[in-house]
Amino acid sequence: MNNLHYDGPIVLVVLDGVGLRNDKYGNAVLQAHSEFIDQLFNKYPWLPLEASGEAVGILKGQMGNSEVGHNALGAGQIIKQGIAKIEDDFQTGVIWQTESWRGAIENVKQNHSTLHFSGIFSDGGVHSSIDQLFQMLEQAQKEGIEKVRIHLILDGRDVPPQSADQYIKLLEDKIAELKTASDFSLDYRIASGGGRMLFLADRYEADWNIVKTGWDAMVYGQADQYFISAMQAVTANRQQDPSLQDQYFPSFVITEANEYGQPDSTRPVGLVKDGDSFILYNFRADRAIETAKAFTESNFHGFDRGTKNNRPLDVYFVGMTEYDSDTHLPEHCLVSPVHIENPLQKVLESHQITQLAVAETVKFGHITYYFNGNSYERAKGEDFLEIKSDTLPFNERPWMKAAEITDAVLAAMDQTATDGKPKYQFIRINYAGGDMVGHFGELEPTIVAMESIDIQLARLAKKVDQLGGMMVITADHGNAEEVYDPVTNQPKTSHTTNPVPCWFYDNTKNKHLYQLKKLDQAGLANVAATIAQLFNIVDLPDSWETSLIEF
Repeated sequence: MNNLHYDGPIVLVVLDGVGLRNDKYGNAVLQAHSEFIDQLFNKYPWLPLEASGEAVGILKGQMGNSEVGHNALGAGQIIKQGIAKIEDDFQTGVIWQTESWRGAIENVKQNHSTLHFSGIFSDGGVHSSIDQLFQMLEQAQKEGIEKVRIHLILDGRDVPPQSADQYIKLLEDKIAELKTASDFSLDYRIASGGGRMLFLADRYEADWNIVKTGWDAMVYGQADQYFISAMQAVTANRQQDPSLQDQYFPSFVITEANEYGQPDSTRPVGLVKDGDSFILYNFRADRAIETAKAFTESNFHGFDRGTKNNRPLDVYFVGMTEYDSDTHLPEHCLVSPVHIENPLQKVLESHQITQLAVAETVKFGHITYYFNGNSYERAKGEDFLEIKSDTLPFNERPWMKAAEITDAVLAAMDQTATDGKPKYQFIRINYAGGDMVGHFGELEPTIVAMESIDIQLARLAKKVDQLGGMMVITADHGNAEEVYDPVTNQPKTSHTTNPVPCWFYDNTKNKHLYQLKKLDQAGLANVAATIAQLFNIVDLPDSWETSLIEF
């Protein structure tokens, strides 16, 4: 026993997308006027945590993301997952023997139909992998699939903001290579596309119209623009708006050319139809699950699919992996899902510790589903609170919902249980601004986001002090500390591989009872054991990483 006792709540604050970097150039974290964060650095114990690569269960050198970051924070252990887990199945060839791959292939052969692919189209490695797409195209050719259509979700967020043409060229070259190598006629083409913030890739049901935009293009050939090639789409939009980022590309459909060599909107090259197979190759769930629902759910309410009685299409739909472990969606997936045992949520529940998770919509699933080991199931005494996000671009509202989140948490802190103790003993919060605004690659709005968060942290701290609680403040990955690329001097919209801070804000008598532990390498997975120890819990799961503190 360590004899720690807090009268107030223990609060875990996740500053989404806030990493550590000493250079002030392009660094919204250091350039922001942030009196409270400055105090955290100067007056309170802190240490850097690894939040990328192998420390969060992905490939060495790969930037972290909110999914794996929150997984690690809540799981207390390093879970091999995402691209790292899937790469193993591709390398061994196991994936080609799965029921789902075989089902998709045989469905196309039996129906003489089309095999479709869609996913975030880049090598960013956060949501998907273009190399995995290429491997699936190669395998489809080997298995005699004649007709393939690809629907591009342009990235420009996890990769340079204007890089779509590079990836389209790689795909066109791959298709040409397959055609040359094939002993039968291949009809492999790009059919439609759009930017990830406008086309198909919504998350947390923030804006179903984004999914509908992709659906209408893929299923009905209805889009904002029509072209005879994807490269033409990029060139034309770049000419019209040289500053346009890939993630905000309007929807487009590729059509056959008319007699004048112009696109013909009545002749799309590749609609998704009954009898087809469709593989969504995103391995990260948050921007995939709504598309999976649109294709598979009978009782679907996201939007009018345009079918009789709003029925799902008769399509053999396959996800790269399972996107919802509670409902096992989709039914068919290429790689078995990650199973996380003994997350922090369950350990706290076993000790009758009440919990509250709060975030705005764009990060709600991370502080709940991913933090709790890929499950929306609530523990006994656990509540979730979602603050609805703005639908306007976040660089126009860089403060986002930081104040509203704080308001809700302060109100929750004022609630007491029947025994007079705080209603919620453990509160976890996500402030999204560092990440969501940082993704625009614009310094000034990201500075505003950081300053807004700093104000809210000070408000939280005041209440925590009044109640006799403490805060562990950290981040899930880097972003806001590198809004400009220090090498190219160009806007940087992707995450980083930089470590993240972990501060211990504690003004109680307990602060003298523990100190930071000297670890060879500390990462996000060490936080769960730390939280448990602050609650005086000693019987921790054997699979967990060690705590960051000692007594």
